[in-house]
Amino acid sequence: MKLKPIIESLLDTDLYKFNMNQVIFHKHTDLNGEYCFKCRNEGIVFTPEMLEEINAQIDHLCSLSLTKEELDYLRAIRFIKNDYVEFLRLWHPIREYVETSLSKEGELSVIVKGPLFSAMQFEIYLLEIINEVYFRIKFDYDELLASAKERLDEKIKAFNDGKYTFNFAEFGCRRRLSREWEGEVIKRLTSETKNCVGTSNVYFAMKYDIKPIGTYAHEFVQMYQGIDSIPLAYTNYHAMNDWYDEYRGDNGTALTDTVTTDLFLLDFNHSMVNNYTGVRHDSGDPYEWGEKIIAHYKKYGVDPKTKLLLFSDSLNFDKAEEIYRYFKDKIKVSFGIGTFCSNDTLEEALNIVIKLQYVNGRPVAKLSDTPGKAMCQDEAYLEYLKRSVEFRINRERMGS
Repeated sequence: MKLKPIIESLLDTDLYKFNMNQVIFHKHTDLNGEYCFKCRNEGIVFTPEMLEEINAQIDHLCSLSLTKEELDYLRAIRFIKNDYVEFLRLWHPIREYVETSLSKEGELSVIVKGPLFSAMQFEIYLLEIINEVYFRIKFDYDELLASAKERLDEKIKAFNDGKYTFNFAEFGCRRRLSREWEGEVIKRLTSETKNCVGTSNVYFAMKYDIKPIGTYAHEFVQMYQGIDSIPLAYTNYHAMNDWYDEYRGDNGTALTDTVTTDLFLLDFNHSMVNNYTGVRHDSGDPYEWGEKIIAHYKKYGVDPKTKLLLFSDSLNFDKAEEIYRYFKDKIKVSFGIGTFCSNDTLEEALNIVIKLQYVNGRPVAKLSDTPGKAMCQDEAYLEYLKRSVEFRINRERMGS
């Protein structure tokens, strides 16, 4: 089964890839990274036909470069700098950085190795390719599409009838049913409701003249674990400082849970609280987390209603509405909704990720506020990281 090209533009990715990449381009070009694919669903089998198509799609991806129109669009984003755009004029994905294989049991392996500023860009493209190939070959795509359209109609009706009242951004690139369907979802949600305020997908933001949304991901904080001079329990501190130095308060939503929110808050001091417009939730109980953040703002005399909580952890629309109603009178609230925008069909969506595992040969890991979300190939390192985090938290709590 030969599919049409899945990726036709290098803007067909999340905005935060360019945001993070710009910081790396300016500050950390000496870092090399290794990323690994994982499917978190049980019993998923990839076939040799799927692997062949995935490889063909990666070949096509690596033939692309950014066009003048696309470069001009990036340059027009307020916080994207001209020297970085000029670098992107020369950049393209390099095929030799990606290795794929399939076990006898049908377990897909994808490993990306290379300079971090280039290797990191593969993540979203590869997830888009893998997901679409799987669903187009495994199922009757027209049946999936019909069910997706029916469910989208219900969501739009729920917004227009007042069942859903929250604002959100579409975050569905990585696990979308297809590129065409994600485009249709974004077009309809932004034109038929007043609640969809933008998308993480830069290509569709440009195409439909809507706001591209995103700041940084866990990998940005993780990469500091691979820098010898930085103690493990201070990676958030250095990541936030570099981010602020690059953007000066622009593009300022901090991600709290890479090495637990409790550790993050030790570095989210009075200066950082004022430097960042808000924080993003991606693991742990959203209500406990939100109350903890509100209390932290109040501790520094900051009115929580001047700050934003952005929720993005495996959200559906009902869950988002419940969270919104709970927090809406306490603090600004918004949401990033992915799979339930771009791949809500009669079949279960894949929970697939590509995570940074090594930087300059050293293991790195995400701890998060949900232990099951940790992904690290080096168990000894993961335990060492946990102890480092716990040691600093306990020491500073005793001293306070």
